[in-house]
Amino acid sequence: MLESLHDITDKLAELEGRLADPALVHNQQEYRRIVKEHSQLSRLAGLYAAYEKVQRQIAGNRLIIQDDSEDDELRDLARTEIEELQAEEKRLEQAIKLLLLPKDPNDEKNTFLEIRAGTGGDEAALFVADLFRMYSRYAETMGWHVEVMSSNPLGIGGFKEIIALISGDNVYSRLKFESGVHRVQRVPETETQGRIHTSAVTVAILPEADEVELDIDPNELKFDVYRSSGPGGQSVNTTDSAVRVTHLPTGLVVTCQDEKSQHKNKAKALTVLRARLLDRLEQEQHDKMSQSRKSQVGSGDRSERIRTYNFPQGRLTDHRINLTLYKLESIMNGKLDEVIEPLVSYDQAQRLKALS
Repeated sequence: MLESLHDITDKLAELEGRLADPALVHNQQEYRRIVKEHSQLSRLAGLYAAYEKVQRQIAGNRLIIQDDSEDDELRDLARTEIEELQAEEKRLEQAIKLLLLPKDPNDEKNTFLEIRAGTGGDEAALFVADLFRMYSRYAETMGWHVEVMSSNPLGIGGFKEIIALISGDNVYSRLKFESGVHRVQRVPETETQGRIHTSAVTVAILPEADEVELDIDPNELKFDVYRSSGPGGQSVNTTDSAVRVTHLPTGLVVTCQDEKSQHKNKAKALTVLRARLLDRLEQEQHDKMSQSRKSQVGSGDRSERIRTYNFPQGRLTDHRINLTLYKLESIMNGKLDEVIEPLVSYDQAQRLKALS
């Protein structure tokens, strides 16, 4: 992998030449792409320069050790330095290899978060609200923006379903391993005998699809409008503002009623539909590449139980990597990095292993 870096200086010079071209300013999309590529390559060049320097130092120390004319104290010092330098060499090599791993084209995209109640009735609906709060607080710490696209609230304070668009830097790269079944074990507020109930909700993480990625034929869409419904009060409209859009070839259906404007609901529904269609296409491609799926965290199947939240013990367990943390309260308050970082590291290790 490292052999390809010998001409990295030439590649950087080529990118800098393109950035100096005044005509590039008129193509903002291409300009942003080259700026990003230059930034990544500069970081890679810095690491590789440090790696080569360490290798030269190791080679120099070996010459000292082999030189019988040098005194014993200097040769012992060279041996000690070699051990330290080899550890640094290994660290730099690992960092370089991680940067050279193939990028997930979705990593930098905005992301749809879909949470749906599964088994457990009202308790599952309440946990949908708890998870949405957890992800929203995490998004706040990351400087991301959360916009609710569609929701189906229940009078008890929970949701049968909630869909939100999370916008910001590298959203998908941080949340992509959250898809799957999340199980909760706790004593419901309505439980009089203190028995622990087990409920489940399903989380889906979908990258936002660009219009250029997915061309939807308008003739394949069916639109229905109706009056929005809800627990009462101001959430119930007196006009037909709610929108249901059906993609006829696939049967996918998206509804949106959160906005009072039919036009806004239609736009939101189409955005969600586009993401679901792109996700379906990518899932089909993944299924054809069974070997690559083995390197992913878990199977990627949304029916897979990925995590358990045990409230009586204050314990969170991620079943895919056998991770157990007794920090459930902190995690539910949005401190998700302690869960996400081990998943990212595991995925990187598996992909490095596959390459080697």
